Amino acid sequence: MAVLGVVAEFNPFHNGHLKLIEKVQSQHNFAAVICVMSGSFTQRGEPAICNKWSRAQMALLSGVDLIIELPFCFASRSAYNFAKGAIQLLEHTGVVTHLAFASESNNITTLNKVATLLNNEPDQYKSILKNLLDKGLSYPVARSESLQKYLDNPSIEVFLKGSNNILAIEYLRVLAELNSSILPITIKRKGADYHNKELSKYASASAIRNALYKKQPLSEISYALPLSSSQILKKEIETGRTPISLDNFENAILSKLRTMDKEEVEKLHDVTEGLESRIIDKSIVSTNLEELKLAIKSRRYSLTRINRILLYSLFNLTKDQTEQLDSFGPMYHHVLGFNKRGIKILEKINRNSKIPVLNRGKDVKAIYNQQGTPAKQMIKLDVMSTNLYNLFYPNYKQRIGGADFTTSPIRDL
Repeated sequence: MAVLGVVAEFNPFHNGHLKLIEKVQSQHNFAAVICVMSGSFTQRGEPAICNKWSRAQMALLSGVDLIIELPFCFASRSAYNFAKGAIQLLEHTGVVTHLAFASESNNITTLNKVATLLNNEPDQYKSILKNLLDKGLSYPVARSESLQKYLDNPSIEVFLKGSNNILAIEYLRVLAELNSSILPITIKRKGADYHNKELSKYASASAIRNALYKKQPLSEISYALPLSSSQILKKEIETGRTPISLDNFENAILSKLRTMDKEEVEKLHDVTEGLESRIIDKSIVSTNLEELKLAIKSRRYSLTRINRILLYSLFNLTKDQTEQLDSFGPMYHHVLGFNKRGIKILEKINRNSKIPVLNRGKDVKAIYNQQGTPAKQMIKLDVMSTNLYNLFYPNYKQRIGGADFTTSPIRDL
């Protein structure tokens, strides 16, 4: 039985996501589609536009059969850690046979070539990379230039500017590292580039979010979304649970940083080379989040990396903690939603998986109440992220905590 795995944020679920699933299904006719989806916060260090159960429901109504949450400690990390946590979860299901992802290039041969090079890192490549890093370039920029020089291929620069290409390379790297039997399938990305803010039928998720943040009427955005996604967003807006952006966390982040000392900031994951001094100094004089981010930004540190570091400060996510949790990998399947096909697949996962399936609030609470285990650390971060996220709902009456303990998986039966 062939089962498709997809890794996504569905932030929100749009026409491009629908096209990917429909195209892969039309070519292969999988028995089921399982998605590993980010929870309250995303890989770029920002809060999702709406909560994880609403986004799971969007997916269920558009061709996904089962949605499992990617734990916070992987969901809000670099592309490599994001990909590794997600693929480990798909591996743990014991049922996933294929992985589908979009890419700008739609060239699995070139993607695999770059992935293999990055996994093996020949000495000449490492030397080029070190020299560029020593010049103060950020790692993504230095890596891109190193690949161009090593492969003697200037077109690689354009290739590596595709956000989907970058994730695709990391998926392939992880599949190779794990010696996984999961087979990769890439589909040409449909629609606008991630950074494109123009609305269209195949607008990027960032363009849709940007329109929502600007309070553009949903009627002017809905053509970029499946009808079910538009209806769910309408309900979330009317209920006062969306939209949520990083700007909502402005005072929380500034308050946290102004109460931390340099040693505490230094311990945060991704803080290196004396960046803690810059963060502390700029947090004292910055009056808003945008000002703070621009003051910290440098050739070495991209805005995305800074976003993530600021997010880590709210959770005290340290280097030691991520190193420990990375060594264990995902330790549970937290189910966010399923349909009729999904519940049958869930039964197989229950039989095959070596990690527990959390299908009810009391399952989450059981791990949360463990003492001193890595699984407790991992799920504590998930629960904290949901609690903090809910605190910034536009409607204050919706800001109740403990949702991971009280919310059942979305069922489309």
